[in-house]
Amino acid sequence: MSTPDTQTETQVQQRPAIRWWPVVVIVSLASGFWVYIWRFQDVHRQTQNLQTTILILATLILLVLWVLLLSRMPWKRRLLFCGGVVGLVGTLAATLEIRGVTGDMLPVIEWRWTKTTSQLLALEQPTIEPQGLPMPVESSNDYPQISGPNRTSKLSGPQLARDWEAQPPELLWRQPIGAAWSGFSVVGQYAITMEQRGESELVACYHLLTGDLIWTHADESHYASVIAGEGPRTVPTIVDGRVFTLGPSGILNCLDLADGSTIWSKNIIIENETSAPGWGVSCSPLVTEGKVIVSAGGDSGRSLLAYDVETGSLVWSAGDDSASHSSPVLATLDGVSQTLIFNGPGVKSHDVNTGEVLWGYDWRGGHPHIVMPVVLSDDRVLISSGYGTGSQLVQVSQDPQGSWSASQVWDSKRLKSKFANIIVHDGYIYGLDDGIFVCLDLASGKRQWKRGRYGHGQIIQAGDLLLVMAESGDLVLLEPTPEEHRELSRFSVLNGKTWNPPALAGQYLLVRNDKEAACYRLSIEQP
Repeated sequence: MSTPDTQTETQVQQRPAIRWWPVVVIVSLASGFWVYIWRFQDVHRQTQNLQTTILILATLILLVLWVLLLSRMPWKRRLLFCGGVVGLVGTLAATLEIRGVTGDMLPVIEWRWTKTTSQLLALEQPTIEPQGLPMPVESSNDYPQISGPNRTSKLSGPQLARDWEAQPPELLWRQPIGAAWSGFSVVGQYAITMEQRGESELVACYHLLTGDLIWTHADESHYASVIAGEGPRTVPTIVDGRVFTLGPSGILNCLDLADGSTIWSKNIIIENETSAPGWGVSCSPLVTEGKVIVSAGGDSGRSLLAYDVETGSLVWSAGDDSASHSSPVLATLDGVSQTLIFNGPGVKSHDVNTGEVLWGYDWRGGHPHIVMPVVLSDDRVLISSGYGTGSQLVQVSQDPQGSWSASQVWDSKRLKSKFANIIVHDGYIYGLDDGIFVCLDLASGKRQWKRGRYGHGQIIQAGDLLLVMAESGDLVLLEPTPEEHRELSRFSVLNGKTWNPPALAGQYLLVRNDKEAACYRLSIEQP
């Protein structure tokens, strides 16, 4: 006669063992796919990260299905496990949210209750009366637009000190700032940037040396998306006492540098019946010969536009290409003044005076085109983009009949610049290849070396040295040489993801991201 104890023992002995082989299969397949993604695929790092994220999620889902359907665990244990998973996922979804991505497409996760600087900063009042400041006088130390005076990110000076341990950068001020991927432009002691504060899109003028707010101009507009982030993404252009700004929804302003008052304003997206690119309008205005040139991406001859700087009236419009996220640059090719713009389909050249399309060069598409073309000489232009695309050196020529053509000199996947500008120095190219610093031979496109993971940041050349604003918020000092990667010094200047272009006005370095801004005085090499 069996007892209760023997019955329980018999039930335990008869309970089927847990089936582990599906776990082995799932983990083995996942490991194999991981090796394939990172060792055998010829794709860019962003795609690898996205594929890895999908792989991890798929693996976790399969493991949950194994517990529920194939594990042979007691049903009570299966249901408790699945209930715990559902509870954990629900808790994470209720307390965390994705607020943007890194340059390599990894999600930036924050607590839901953490307020952005756009929400925290009210429309604070200026702390300095503009009338009490002298009107800024333009000088050789100014940084009046994106990538400096000539949009090349190359400055002849100052000659920076090479050892930041002996002569570290001196912090002048550091403070919160409204969300944006904009950078600073500097004329005199006026430092101007764009930012988002609540529902207002701001042009804000700060005192270079103190960080005090001098004036603001506000437009009721608010651009934001989970992936692209929040706020404006262009750099103001300062010319002859006027400030030209372009917001992500297409608001083009001409403001008085002295006090921020509006001279004229228009919306280039609405006026040209087009739509903003996926990451918002990202074209920093180009001002030349009495015209402000911007990219709207409209069809029927409304792709690139030139407005009169005095009145805002349309001077010319031309082209039918969709806009991407690059800014126009000036070039003199074969003696002809022209402006180049990296559109959705590729690079287009327009006559500065008439807007006539002179030549075009098709580019591999399907992704944002951000980096401005680099004009190297009277007949050569360097083009680069990220997402696995690479770089090409292009030769431009004009025949005796006046017809233009552009042809490839070399093609290289050794420099895939997603949005970092490129520096050409002494016959070599320096840039960030999917976030890693690289040096190429300008003549052949062959790689000299690749080292130094700085993420998707920005670069300025000052004299014979390079300043790299790393995506992490570190400032790195490099000596450009084709022999080796030569990092001289490194200094933490900001916290968090930093995509914004820095500005160097003399020895004053202005840096910012979507949360804070700072100004540092860099030491100068003594003669």
